[in-house]
Parts: sequence; C-alpha cells; structure tokens
Amino acid sequence: MPNTFGKLFTVTTWGESHGPAVGVVIDGCPPNLPLTVEDIQAELDRRRPGQSDIVTPRKEEDKVEFLSGVFEGRTTGTSLSMMVRNADHRSSAYSEMRDKFRPSHADFTYQSKFGIRDHQGGGRSSARETIGRVAAGAIAKKLLTLATPEHPLIVRAFVTQIHDLAMPAEALAAFPTLAEVEASAVRCPHPETAQKMIERIKSVRSDGDSVGGVIECRVRGVPAGLGEPVFDRLEADLAKAMLSLPATKGFEIGSGFAGSRMRGSEHNDLFEMRDGAVHTRTNRSGGVQGGISNGEEIVFRVAFKPTATILQPQPTVDIHGQETELIGRGRHDPCVVPRAVPIVEAMTSLVLVDHWMRQHAQCGLFKNLSR
Repeated sequence: MPNTFGKLFTVTTWGESHGPAVGVVIDGCPPNLPLTVEDIQAELDRRRPGQSDIVTPRKEEDKVEFLSGVFEGRTTGTSLSMMVRNADHRSSAYSEMRDKFRPSHADFTYQSKFGIRDHQGGGRSSARETIGRVAAGAIAKKLLTLATPEHPLIVRAFVTQIHDLAMPAEALAAFPTLAEVEASAVRCPHPETAQKMIERIKSVRSDGDSVGGVIECRVRGVPAGLGEPVFDRLEADLAKAMLSLPATKGFEIGSGFAGSRMRGSEHNDLFEMRDGAVHTRTNRSGGVQGGISNGEEIVFRVAFKPTATILQPQPTVDIHGQETELIGRGRHDPCVVPRAVPIVEAMTSLVLVDHWMRQHAQCGLFKNLSR
C-alpha cells in the first residue's frame, strides 16, 4: 500500500497536517524491546518546528503517545501504534489555496489524481507526515544498536550544503559527532560554513524567498551481506526511502555522479586484508557493491529543493482553469534542510533494520547448510 514502507519491519504513517493528529503503526517489531516515550521523544524534538529562528515558527510540542504494542515498558510483538496530536494549526491561512494551486506544490497533482484534496497545510503532502517516520526510526535505531553491541552501528546525517554554500572538501573527511552536528541550528558540523548558511537562510527569509541544500548521511558498523542482488538492492531501497521524503530531488551514493567522469582504473575499490578482515582501500562504492553491503562505511547524499511556499506573488492557475496570482501564507521553513537531518537518519535506520531482519530470515538460521 502507498502509505506503508518495508517488508518485515513495516511502517504505515497516517494523518494530515491540520487534522487532529498524525501517527504511525509498526508491524514486525520484535517483542521484549525496552521502550519508553523518552526514547522516541528525543528524535522528535530534533524534527519539531519552532526549534530555532531559521525554521517555521509553528509551535508544536510533538509529544508522542503509545496507543498499542507496549506493555510495562517493553514491546509486545504486536502492532505498535504511536500518535502525536496537532495543536498549533491555523487553517484560515490556507483558505485561498482551496481554489488556487501553489506553484511546485502537490496541490495540482493531488487534485488530478484523487479529484479531492485537503488544502489545509497541504494535508497528506505536508512534511508533518514525517513525524511517524521519525518515531518509527527511533525504534529502528535502538534495534540496530542492540544488534551491534561490540561495535555499535552509528547513523549520522548532517548538512553539507545550503544554496551555493558548501562545506570544504577537506572537512568532509571526518565522521562528525552528534554534538558537532547539533552545535548549530543548521546542523552543519563545520562552524565557519554553518554560520554563513544561517546568514543566507535569514537573508532569503527576509526576501520572502527560500533555498534548498544537500544532506550527507554516513553509517558505520554495517556488516557485509545486507541487501538483495536485484530489485531490492540496498542502495535502491535507500534511494526510495530518501526520494519518498518531501522536497527531495536527488540521491547519490559513494562517488555518485562524479564517478561517471572517472575511469575504471581510478574508480575501482581495491580489496586488501586489514586487521584480519577483507576491506577496500577506497570507498567510491559508498559501502554497497552489487546491491549488498560490503562492510565499509555507507555514504550517500540527498538533495532538497527550495521550499515551495514563498511569501512572494506568483502567477498560477485555479481549479476552474483561470490564470490568477497567489502569495504564500502560513508559517513555513525558508529552508527545510536542517529539520530534515533526523528524518534522513530515521529512514536510513528503517531500511537497515528491514534488511537486517530479511537477511536473518533467509540466511541466519541455516548458515550450516554448506558444511
């Protein structure tokens, strides 16, 4: 179904931006996982609106509630449902959008597909839907940590570019800590670049405009063997996960498009033995070869477009086919990228947990067959 993601660890999100609540139902979560509201809330707080002066001023506490699947602090193995109530929605700001299509938004396409749409805050197309993803991702992160006790798996996303401002190449070599990422409102771990990014976002906001950017995600501690060889390649599922997010327009893994400008002799990741295990000398594959993880760090990037709703008059068309003009209203992020960082981490964790469970289901119980 279109609202469900995953095969064994499945996530179904529900709710609209200006409805009573949004939430998620998880099927396939293992039983007896210690789980509290605080485990989820920490990630939701990173995503919520109103957290700094460069994001939407909409004030939502985004307090999560368990509806099912948790008993006495542990998961039961049954469907796990979570809900976050909407509180600070101002639907009147969207009354003009009932008849007019916002440029580069989902208004026209939703109307074309369904013949009806919730124009208040974008309804289902709003990024508020991602609350359910982040809540589910928090559980996935916890499962991944428990699955790798000796060398914990770490999922780390961070902003590398806002508009035409990018982190210097040498700064990208280091794996940033969570503290370094969270040190600035823009979530760029390079302080000098972060300050310039913040100033740029404030500048375009004062013009009633918006900008986009790029998030890089790295994952350490993924064992070799996750992923499938054909349709469900690990990078293909990561790409689907990222491009299912609002405002995404590009995905690349490892060398990405830059690899197309290299020769095979330059691009190949040569194997070597290191610390008693097979490794590659370089990582242009981004940790995935043949659709399956090779044990190296997974590295990919996601491009986000500028926020579609801007506070400037723009020509458009209404539902009657008449040309008209529209000025965006409501409270919107001048740049969605900083708040998308925990969402990227959540979707990455969901992909990895699902593939981890699929690997164990197919191969984990029968490893001795070849002996």
